Amino acid sequence: MKVCILNTGGTISCVGDPLAPMSAADFAAAAQTILDPVLAEEFPDTTLVYETDLVFPESSTGTLDSTNLQPSDWCLMAGYILDNYADYDGFVILHGTDSMDFTGSALPFLLNVFDAQGFGTALLSKPVIITGSQVPMFAETTPGDTSDLTLNFNTDAFQNFCGAVACARLGIPEVGVYFDSCLYRGDRVLKVNASEFVAFNSPNYPPLAQYGIRLTQYPGRMLPDPVSTSVSLDNATALAAAQAQLTAISDTIDDFPVMQFNAFPAAYSTSSSTAIIANLITAAAGTGLTGLVLESYGEGNFPSGNPDNASQGAIYAALKAADNADVVIVDSTQVIAGTVNDSAYAAGAWLPEVGALSASDMTPMAAFTKTMILQAAAAGNSWTLDQVKDLIQLNLFGEIQNVSRLDSRSNSELLAGQSIMALDGSATLSNDPVSGPVLSASDGTFLWAPFGSQAAGHPGSLFMQNDGNLVLRSADNEPIWATDTGVSGGASSVLMISGSYGSGNLTLSVYNYSGQTLSATLYSQN
Repeated sequence: MKVCILNTGGTISCVGDPLAPMSAADFAAAAQTILDPVLAEEFPDTTLVYETDLVFPESSTGTLDSTNLQPSDWCLMAGYILDNYADYDGFVILHGTDSMDFTGSALPFLLNVFDAQGFGTALLSKPVIITGSQVPMFAETTPGDTSDLTLNFNTDAFQNFCGAVACARLGIPEVGVYFDSCLYRGDRVLKVNASEFVAFNSPNYPPLAQYGIRLTQYPGRMLPDPVSTSVSLDNATALAAAQAQLTAISDTIDDFPVMQFNAFPAAYSTSSSTAIIANLITAAAGTGLTGLVLESYGEGNFPSGNPDNASQGAIYAALKAADNADVVIVDSTQVIAGTVNDSAYAAGAWLPEVGALSASDMTPMAAFTKTMILQAAAAGNSWTLDQVKDLIQLNLFGEIQNVSRLDSRSNSELLAGQSIMALDGSATLSNDPVSGPVLSASDGTFLWAPFGSQAAGHPGSLFMQNDGNLVLRSADNEPIWATDTGVSGGASSVLMISGSYGSGNLTLSVYNYSGQTLSATLYSQN
């Protein structure tokens, strides 16, 4: 196997007092002398190649402390991986910890291509593992001389590097972050500690693998492989499509600035309809902002500027004006773990009125990078703003829970008491413990059930099978209803709620994304 090592900078490749970044070439020379003999003992079938021509032009060393990374630098990393994709079996990116959670969230959206419905058309088939450390890998034997280095004693750098290489050998087709013995999904991580080795965590999604006495993988938590060779980046046509999309994004990403904005206690006046937060939002929107990620309180609550009548508040007005100016607003939470549910409290229920989209269980970093990159990719993919907003709320690469879909290769079951819903909440498919699956509008209007009515229903579990057949099974696992859309050779499929009941275009359908065909329309409002 060949694993590419890309050194972007950060603590892991710093030396000196005070710490300063080494060049990629200096780090590579030290690593080949000190690290490679140890790794060769453990992985004799693996060759590490330290590429040194990925250069960040804003830095004199060509590497960067991750504090200084900007969106265009994500594109440089992604471009290097795509341009050298065929030459390697996996990639390890050495990175500073300060913005590692941003890069881990950005790369999946830069390395993969998908259509307006969120289905992959060019997908990663090899591991991209990001790692770093809280303490440098090497120390200077002679101060100021980077040609004579020793391995730092009792640091996380060596352990993280070895673990990242081990994970890059596994063939996991996604971007991961390896830190302190855990491999996390890259677009799920948060930096949670500035001074301990346990620097990262993934509060809303469990690790993909853990390194204890041995490396333990959890396959059920990992993204599936590309659904066919035609959409794998191993295919030259798919790779070219990813490169073309990345070029378009690189050319425009700086034209789509996004800002994270924390809720915080600040003065407002209901009598004069003024608020400090409103002034800040208006000023930010005036700079040309195209996206605003709200880091709200709790389950998605944000001050409106008027506790008794949100629509009369100054903050409400500022956000509404931003929405009218086509600023994409995403409501996330500043709480480390949990899911946004802005309808739980009146203090958040007004946010959809100003166009705010729910981040569900996405991290603010994933919401930030996703909003920026999708907007930058929109023109090249002929996406409308409404389609971009839908994509932000869909699960593309494991960054968010599936809200509106059952996928045969990931979340394939709808058990009693569970539900999926339209992205705007206008309709819900609930699996009632007594009457089984029922699609109803948010006002309670009955829309669809497998047996024609809720009264005729039967309890059971709904399964989106990987042969394309949607099946309702009884408590003893007997099929009692099905769409009869199964394909003997397999047909990876989703049950999806699309559109909006309020807009008159709601549908419930089964879509075969391996064959790119509509298998069944169970309900259509049109």
